[in-house]
Amino acid sequence: MVDTLLIPGPIVLSANVQKALGTPSLAHTSPEFLTVFSRVLQNTRKVFRADPKKGQPYVLPGSGTLGWDIAASNLICPNEKALVLSTGFFSDSFAECLKLYGADVDKLDAPIGGIVDPSEVESHLQKNKYRLITITHVDTSTAVLTDVKKITEIVHRVSPETFIIVDGVCSIGCEEFEFEKWGIDFALTASQKALGAPPGLSVSMISQRALDFAQHPETPTRSFFGSLKRWSPVMQNNESGKAAYFATPAVQLVNSLDVSLDEILQDTLEKRWEQHKKTSDWFKGKLTNELNLKLVSEPQASASGLTAVYVNEPPKVVSYLKQNGVVIAGGIHSEIGGKYIRVGHMGVSVVDPKLDHIPRAYELIKEAMH
Repeated sequence: MVDTLLIPGPIVLSANVQKALGTPSLAHTSPEFLTVFSRVLQNTRKVFRADPKKGQPYVLPGSGTLGWDIAASNLICPNEKALVLSTGFFSDSFAECLKLYGADVDKLDAPIGGIVDPSEVESHLQKNKYRLITITHVDTSTAVLTDVKKITEIVHRVSPETFIIVDGVCSIGCEEFEFEKWGIDFALTASQKALGAPPGLSVSMISQRALDFAQHPETPTRSFFGSLKRWSPVMQNNESGKAAYFATPAVQLVNSLDVSLDEILQDTLEKRWEQHKKTSDWFKGKLTNELNLKLVSEPQASASGLTAVYVNEPPKVVSYLKQNGVVIAGGIHSEIGGKYIRVGHMGVSVVDPKLDHIPRAYELIKEAMH
């Protein structure tokens, strides 16, 4: 029997997404594949809530981490300033990526489980000229949810020329997200979390003004594979159904993403957001109210797609669930890593009423605690 995968990604796949992985290989420039890829790129715009024409979506072979490299190598020049809002391990890693490409990084650290004070963000934006700001919508190490809308409002008011970069790896598909309405310049995610596809695809969206900057002749090209000067014309052609080539796309993974995006849009994004929040609230409520456990994330800043919770002897709890067919994750935050567990609740595990994945995970955690 296959274990139920409840880590914060990869997640359990729907039957139809799993089936799409088994489709025969297609030539990546064939009309058959271009029909699929064009639809995937158009639906990526819809899932990100981006403009139907402006800017450009990208679906590239790679993990969510590739999105950091794309932002750091295309949207900021060496020695230009970047402001990073850190709510955990992955925010810190984004800062390291920016430094590697030569950015001058200022990092605002939130208290563990909390968010960066918006007034502190405003103060830094008033004092310095930043090329970009990065916001990790949900940091998977702490399950902290940052209010992206509130931060974008501050940036647009105080420093409108600053590019707004959002790491949406553990949020897009399960948290409210409005690329166009909130005025975001670049957002990145990955296929294996709330998008409900297998790992292996880096999925991102860029605004028109950020794309113009990346493609400007005076903006240096500092990555080969991650170059938006190379990828943008390919994606633009593919989205319009025309063959173009830079590097081979992951054909079967794109097929599976095609199915998963369609499932999300058939449900409607609002319904998906609501279902994830309802499940998250139920699960967190059971853990805190019935088992008297403490969440890593503050209640008002808690993600809908995963839960991070302090437990005694985390390895014992993780092992007990594994013995009973459920896979969860331990902690990875450098300061509290050995004190908590993480449980993912995204995709079909949440939206398929026939599955009892999350209630069963709760019951097993309850058993493990006694």
